[in-house]
Amino acid sequence: MMQIRLAIEEDRYLISNFQIKMAKETEDLDLEEVTILNGVSSVFHHPHKGKYIVAEMDGIVVASTMLTYEWSDWRNSLVLWIQSVYVLPEYRGNGIFKAIYNYVKNIALEDKNVSGIRLYVDKSNGNAMEVYKAIGMNGEHYKVFEWMKE
Repeated sequence: MMQIRLAIEEDRYLISNFQIKMAKETEDLDLEEVTILNGVSSVFHHPHKGKYIVAEMDGIVVASTMLTYEWSDWRNSLVLWIQSVYVLPEYRGNGIFKAIYNYVKNIALEDKNVSGIRLYVDKSNGNAMEVYKAIGMNGEHYKVFEWMKE
C-alpha cells in the first residue's frame, strides 16, 4: 500500500541518500555527503525554504521530492516548484511520482494563495519528461537558464 506524506526530520538521511543517487544517475555528479545532509537538514530547520514529501510502500520510504516557493507578482500568489524528485529504481513505473504530483496538486488546489506548480528537468532526461507529460504538465512555456558558482 502506498502512502504520500510530508517528510519529517528523521527522513533526512534517506532524502540525502536519494539526492546523492539522483545526482549520480542523472548528471553523473558526485555530491558531498556532509553538504547534502546539511542542505536537506536546513529545509527542516527553516520551513520558508521548502518542505519534503515522501512516498512509502509498505512502510518503506521509496521516493522523495522537495517543494519550494516562488512568488509571482503577475499572479499575486505562490508557485510551487517540485524539485529533487527521486524514486528508487525498483519502484519506478508504479505510479509513485504521479501520486506525489497529485498530492502536491491538491495542496495547490486547496490553497488560494497558490496559483500553480512548476518543475525543471535536465534536458537529457527523456524518461522524466514523458512522465511529466503523461500527468498533464507541459514544458512549452519556459526554458530555464542558470548561472551557478563552481
